Amino acid sequence: MINILANDGISQSGKDALDNAGFNISTITVAQEQLANHIQSNDIAVLLVRSATTVRKDLIDRCPNLKIIGRGGVGMDNIDVEYARSKGINVINTPAASSSSVAELVFAHLYGGVRFLHESNRNMPLEGDSNFKKLKKAYAKGVELRGKTIGIVGFGRIGRETAKIALGIGMKVLAYDKFLKEASITLNFSHEKSVEFNIKISKFNYLLENSDFISLHVPAQKEFIIDKKQFELMKDGVGIINAARGGVLNEVELISALDSGKVSFAGLDTFENEPKPEIKLLMHPNISLTPHIGAATNEAQDRIGKELADQISNILN
Repeated sequence: MINILANDGISQSGKDALDNAGFNISTITVAQEQLANHIQSNDIAVLLVRSATTVRKDLIDRCPNLKIIGRGGVGMDNIDVEYARSKGINVINTPAASSSSVAELVFAHLYGGVRFLHESNRNMPLEGDSNFKKLKKAYAKGVELRGKTIGIVGFGRIGRETAKIALGIGMKVLAYDKFLKEASITLNFSHEKSVEFNIKISKFNYLLENSDFISLHVPAQKEFIIDKKQFELMKDGVGIINAARGGVLNEVELISALDSGKVSFAGLDTFENEPKPEIKLLMHPNISLTPHIGAATNEAQDRIGKELADQISNILN
């Protein structure tokens, strides 16, 4: 029987699919420093991870019995993918499974930001009974997303899902992607209705200068995509969301831009220093915060589990 270790967990539906396919699956979490020994001593052929576990060259070298490394989600920056493949190991992921979940979280942050929900939810429990009128006045200058322009940096699957929601609520969409010139997206509605949109890719600086809100959807980078120069190009009062990866946005410059009013609010799901984000980010009144939960919906985890199970069955059977 083939042994599988889902070190960062897997949905029940994914586990059931693997069980039904005749695999022996373990969902215990093994500490990073003990992982190689555990894989060897338990004859693990398939290692499944999300973002918590890293699979680097040294682990791959110590585990010659590995046949598949699977990433539940999109980004594989926690895996030495090319090296693993050079050793004959299949490396798989689930790029489409969590796109809608991340896009919906972007809009949770956007709606929360423009209506001050993140700050109101902090202050109402403290002052709601004593300073109701003061809080009402403080949070009474919200704006609507409809009719505004969203700039989407990175127009892959998640960027396109974000664009679909934006178009659906009446926003204008600007998109930047260094690998594309244009992209077609389809909005599917109930009653079997759909609408096609053709999005032309903008120049990066044009997007920065003309967007009311900016959402980042790029993989991990060696250098910041959004740094001091990019903040300076943005509209005054812009809102910015990072549900992509920590390190694509300069957090020091973000704090400066928030304090100056250049940026009106930010929504952060990812951070440079996970799992210990900078305290200045955590305490800032104009930042809406989530702990890297973009892909963490029940529906997405079900899709991820089933998709991994299908790919593993196809490779090993």
